[in-house]
Amino acid sequence: MSQPTIRIEHVDKRFGTVHAVNDLSFEVPSGSLLGFLGPNGAGKSSTIRMIMSIIYPDRGTISVLGGSALAAKNRIGYLPEERGVYRKMRVGEFLRYIGRLKGMSGHDAGLAATTWLDRMELGRVERKRCEELSKGMQQKIQFIASIIHEPDLLIFDEPFSGLDPVNAELMNTIIRELHAQGRTIIFSTHVLHQAEQLCERIMLIDRGRMILDDTMEGIHRTFDPRTIEVDPLPGHPVPDQLDGVARRTATDTGGIELHLDDHTDPHAVMRRIVDAAPVRSIRLRRPTLDDVFVMLVRDRLHETHYDQLVPEESA
Repeated sequence: MSQPTIRIEHVDKRFGTVHAVNDLSFEVPSGSLLGFLGPNGAGKSSTIRMIMSIIYPDRGTISVLGGSALAAKNRIGYLPEERGVYRKMRVGEFLRYIGRLKGMSGHDAGLAATTWLDRMELGRVERKRCEELSKGMQQKIQFIASIIHEPDLLIFDEPFSGLDPVNAELMNTIIRELHAQGRTIIFSTHVLHQAEQLCERIMLIDRGRMILDDTMEGIHRTFDPRTIEVDPLPGHPVPDQLDGVARRTATDTGGIELHLDDHTDPHAVMRRIVDAAPVRSIRLRRPTLDDVFVMLVRDRLHETHYDQLVPEESA
């Protein structure tokens, strides 16, 4: 069995009285595409910064590519949550500079910069200064800077921030291509539908502790569907009172979503609906990653007070 790209064992990190990361352990196998998720203040960014050796754990060990991130810095591409291009530099010059810092020759860095600018639909901005670009364009430039040297490990913290849907889809496609080339990819995001589309595996942390670590297939098996989607025929409304239905919402297409209590048999409810009124369609909706996220985090919130959560600045 090959050595994992990242191994974290019993890691703790405190900021004063705030326990940002609490006895966290996990491994990231080589070639994984992993979504590292959690609510605000969960400890995601603190964990990523420890992986990158930007900060150090108070306790526990972290191995990255068989050693430390500092020792393997030219094999790692990192897109931090905090944005930072050299504003006065021209785009092409900035990317060539980053490539040289990562061990590339000037020729190779220049060629890669031009290739990636074209691939990211930014060929026309190569001579512009970074400060002249929009927020979304700057985000794409920093993304290129993180991958220009063809690293083995890619760590993206909020890679879709500032991107419109078209550019988010472009980023999605490129991340898939990088993964298909055998790279290990970790990304943290609040855009859960992107994580659901992209990731083979999801880790969810809350208050510095792991609360979910599974494949997307495993998550769908574990969390039972709790929502019924009904498209009634005109003039045949779904009964207002149905045992086991906690709430109902209307959809944009004229249908109804019925959200069930935790212990209700969804198939029994569906039978009662069909017996009561003819419908155009009825189906049990598979839980999305958003549904699972809300369910797990909501349940943990019931166990504590809000003032015990990790502050956002410590995440």
